[in-house]
Amino acid sequence: MNLWHRIPHVLLLVISIFLMGASHSSTGASHGILLVVNKADHTLSLVDPEAGREMVALPVGGITAHEVAASPDGKAAWVPIYGNSGVGRPGTDGAKLTVIDLASRKTIDTLNFDEPTRPHCALFGPRDGKLYLTAELSRSIDRIDPATRKIVDRIPTGEPESHMLAISSDGKRGYTANVGSGTVSVLDLEHRTLLKVIPISKTTQRIAISPDDRWIFTADQTKPELAVIEAATDTVSKRVPLPDFAFGTASTHDGRWLLITQPRSSKVAVLNLETMKVEKIIDVPPAPQEILIRPDNQVAYISCDRSKQVAAINLSTWKVDKLIDVGGGADGLAWAVQH
Repeated sequence: MNLWHRIPHVLLLVISIFLMGASHSSTGASHGILLVVNKADHTLSLVDPEAGREMVALPVGGITAHEVAASPDGKAAWVPIYGNSGVGRPGTDGAKLTVIDLASRKTIDTLNFDEPTRPHCALFGPRDGKLYLTAELSRSIDRIDPATRKIVDRIPTGEPESHMLAISSDGKRGYTANVGSGTVSVLDLEHRTLLKVIPISKTTQRIAISPDDRWIFTADQTKPELAVIEAATDTVSKRVPLPDFAFGTASTHDGRWLLITQPRSSKVAVLNLETMKVEKIIDVPPAPQEILIRPDNQVAYISCDRSKQVAAINLSTWKVDKLIDVGGGADGLAWAVQH
């Protein structure tokens, strides 16, 4: 065979190698550990998502944790210790943040705050790398430097029970769901200021933002309805009727769908973000809470409080592919990228 006849075979080999590398790169980006906070057990589950099994459950403190954040490098889990009560209810007020090294599976630090604040939702800023932490009792967001593990700023929300936080993709805006006052606070994260408080309902729960930063979603707790805030105007522009009361929400990374947990009926509703209509209903184990969309946009993980399980929904078939056993009171979720 002369050189000219061999060229097509060589090109085919080169193309094959390239595609294999591209495939490896795309799947590698989604490789990670699923982190699950178990409220009732006071533990953090480390889950192998491919095998669909809990690898270990680590203690996080003597009183209840609800949420968890994974550091951007995937090396540590940051677990706020909230306290042993529901939001707005009497009980122990948490004042700590536990830091766990995921390689050694050991607690490497505990941040003790000056006062009880009921620290709850923790998120790393997408641009500045700082940890943002809701502090319900101080009506604020604490901004923590993960290098020094110190609070460097406190951003006022102007409202009590600022329970959950969503951050825009450019890191400039923050939005808190203020449960008891039924409002959403709009924060300028660059200048550490409160811009506006948006009334929603008598009570609201949880908050999420669309990937294009256009919409902010929160769940009305007085009726089966989703409030949709338009970020350009910071006003409620739509109210979407739902089959049942909503709780946690999360958008797929392509911006096509919003998944909504419905704890009372043990279902997940799927909202088409173009039509703002519910198009799918998925059965899951009792009391679904939080939603995490895997980085590759292939799977949604749903923590299910009463069943001690996480449901893995295939986003191509819209079926529950796996039920992963974790601890009691499964709630907060995070994805720790592994390189």
